[in-house]
Amino acid sequence: MFRFLTHLRSATMNALANDVFDIAKAAAYSGMLMLFPAMLVVTTVLAQVPQGTDLIGTIRGAFAQILPADSMDLLQSYVLSRSFHSAQVMTSAGTLSLFAGLGMMLSLMEGFRRAYRLPDDWGFWARRVRALLLVGIALAPLALATLVVVFGHLIEAWMVENSAHELRLVVLVFWRVVRWSTALLTGMAVLSALYHFGTKRKEHWLRVAPGAFTGTVIWFPSTLLFGWYVTRIADYTMFYGSFGAGIATLIWLYLTAVSVLLGAELNGALFRERQERISPSGAPDGPSLRQ
Repeated sequence: MFRFLTHLRSATMNALANDVFDIAKAAAYSGMLMLFPAMLVVTTVLAQVPQGTDLIGTIRGAFAQILPADSMDLLQSYVLSRSFHSAQVMTSAGTLSLFAGLGMMLSLMEGFRRAYRLPDDWGFWARRVRALLLVGIALAPLALATLVVVFGHLIEAWMVENSAHELRLVVLVFWRVVRWSTALLTGMAVLSALYHFGTKRKEHWLRVAPGAFTGTVIWFPSTLLFGWYVTRIADYTMFYGSFGAGIATLIWLYLTAVSVLLGAELNGALFRERQERISPSGAPDGPSLRQ
């Protein structure tokens, strides 16, 4: 534990030196551009299926647990309550979310590179192709988590209905623990994939697990605290008017990006310690060698 805290302190200091907070601003800006068009595409597609209204309502409830209240109102007003059948609108929204996701991944990859102190030896197109692949890689576990969220209430109701009366409370608690654990494990899986594939030097999955765990642990309570702060103390509409909800969403995305980059900094600190044990000079022994 003492060694872990030492590495965490080193990662925090390195984050300041590597301009992590400026990189997080760029990632949050791109994430803001991606979020609403992507949700518009998803809700429009779901509206075409028979149970689309119920699914959209379930997604709304899931977002309400992590987004600030004002952000949720904005998402509800402009995205979750609308669906468009125009192919042109859907194409524009999909293209915008794709390019915004590309920009967000490029910013995060730059943060990963600085965390590992690797040279900038990606080619222009190679970097962008890898960033696009990372968008897809990140969406795979998120899709699994979405299925759990979407069908979670149905499964929970079925389990409670088919269990004995004295066991219903146990079943309810058990299933909710499973749902929350799935959400946390999904966060770790996404971060592990980003750290593993997001640098020129691919490390073993176990090597990136500490940063994935730390990033998830930082993100989860920071999201809850920020939601409490916005709901109970801060009122962004006093300063920004109708833009207040957008500002709150942008800050939430900024906190998310900072959490991801801090996890990468921890992995970078552990990586350099392993290199110092292997070689007194601490020089990396090749970008493709797995540790």
